[in-house]
Amino acid sequence: MFKENISIKDYNTFKIDIKCKFFSEFKNTKELKKILESSIYHKNKSIVLGGGSNILFTNDYDGLVLKNNINGIKIIKEDNSNVNVEVGAGVDWNKFVNWSVERNLSGIENLALIPGSVGASPVQNIGAYGMEVKDSIVRVYAFDIQNKAEHIFQNKECNFKYRDSIFKKELKNKIIITKVVFKLVKEPINNISYGDIASELQILKLSPSPKNIAKAVTNIRSKKLPNPQILGNCGSFFKNPVLEKDKFLKLKKKFPNIVHFVISENKIKIPAGWLIENIGLKGYRKGDVGIHKEQALVIVNYGKASGKDILKIAEKVQIKVKENYDIKIEPEVNII
Repeated sequence: MFKENISIKDYNTFKIDIKCKFFSEFKNTKELKKILESSIYHKNKSIVLGGGSNILFTNDYDGLVLKNNINGIKIIKEDNSNVNVEVGAGVDWNKFVNWSVERNLSGIENLALIPGSVGASPVQNIGAYGMEVKDSIVRVYAFDIQNKAEHIFQNKECNFKYRDSIFKKELKNKIIITKVVFKLVKEPINNISYGDIASELQILKLSPSPKNIAKAVTNIRSKKLPNPQILGNCGSFFKNPVLEKDKFLKLKKKFPNIVHFVISENKIKIPAGWLIENIGLKGYRKGDVGIHKEQALVIVNYGKASGKDILKIAEKVQIKVKENYDIKIEPEVNII
């Protein structure tokens, strides 16, 4: 049930070659419960990995790494308009997106090619190209570590916010997500207003549909974002900051071409990638760590970078952004 002193390079998309003291995998709640009742679990700190795409290890992990391998995608409810789908937390997120669009179901197609597992999607409230996963989640099943029992969180109980949830803060290290129920719709949403989706569809000579939008998003992301199987990275390293309108207007006087998105009457979202690129850090490299040449929001491992090397570059970016714009950008990544 437990492996000792093994490398988890293949279990994190940054490809950081660090070791953990203990390692164990589980594919159902019965196996999970057995692990949580073990002496190894009780005597060591622990962390749960899904796809390993949202984590940066800065040292060997002196504890237990748990790999969530709960699988399965099944329809549990259907009517003329909607389909409710129960998905295991260990399912690859993009595999689920492909499953959805192959059935012409809508709601998550704009989230194609986001790395990671289904179980991580509510934690981060993943979003891209005008969609957020919170808008499709019905409920989240989680195993309460202390009580050794499953708890169900309805959508409103998840406290979803921009790249945030109850699982990321209040319940961090207290629960383990086991499955998620999504409501997908049969009438295509066809949200193509964000980014380059509309122009990519034109290039592909395709009309809007869940499958075609997912294909367009996949193409766009593939052009801009490095494949973690080839170049170690975790996708977007930083959150896009949200500013008060007054602060934004002052910034716009100094930077008239600043890219921005109005999200409410008094809230403006600024792409962190634009902030980083605009101060000349896009393509910056030091040793085996760099800012990706196509997307300034992505920090990459060119080979044998350590987690500490990557963290140093991230901190350099934060300092430069603060100096130039008086904006503090926060990591999306969980830094261990």
